[in-house]
Amino acid sequence: MALNKTRLDRFLAQYCQISRKHVRLMLAQNRVQINGVVAHHIDEIIDNFSHVMLDGEIIQANTAHYIMLNKPIGVVSATRDTQHKTVLDLLEYPFKNELHIVGRLDLNTSGLVLLTNDSRWSERLTLPEHKVIKRYIVSLENKLDESYVAAFAEGMYFGFEDITTKPAKLTIINDYQAEVELIEGRYHQIKRMFGRFRNPVTALHRCAIGNLQLDSELALSASRSLTALEVKNITQISMLDQ
Repeated sequence: MALNKTRLDRFLAQYCQISRKHVRLMLAQNRVQINGVVAHHIDEIIDNFSHVMLDGEIIQANTAHYIMLNKPIGVVSATRDTQHKTVLDLLEYPFKNELHIVGRLDLNTSGLVLLTNDSRWSERLTLPEHKVIKRYIVSLENKLDESYVAAFAEGMYFGFEDITTKPAKLTIINDYQAEVELIEGRYHQIKRMFGRFRNPVTALHRCAIGNLQLDSELALSASRSLTALEVKNITQISMLDQ
């Protein structure tokens, strides 16, 4: 759901099919409540998730939804696909068709996928300028060494897009496995960065977005709603450049 904002008088005039002059009278008579508070100003801004009551009756009460999914390999991060099962196909919520995907994962990448109908929240997580970290566990065909750490921290030039990647943090777990933290998501970025070392990625798993870890008890293909605290605190984490 795109987060549409509008003035209160415009919303009420359209909903009630009345003039804005009549909306002023409604407000003067204390007939309208926004999020439990009597509204007095015609230019008050409301959005899709503002709770609106008129004469004690609810006229808008949309609910924001935030879902964590443990995506398996072979499922596409899309709402529709003619060849593969999609992340929406894994969900059983009655509101699932209202949701959009917050940062996609490739077909052969597993792990944390977030879905929501709150576009303002999803933009805060996905736009590079907000510098929200995405954390991955990467398995590789060949051995790692310390030269990878420096190369990822410097960023790499991708000639096809004519861009240099933002600094990324690589932590070696063992000879064939590393943790990588990114604040952007270029096309096949991690695989291409390891490709500079001629080291093929054999498995890629996203384990965290911002301050939110993939629930270790969440089975493959399973999902759950985020708590209010998780939704609020997901971006409360130190960034790569701090």
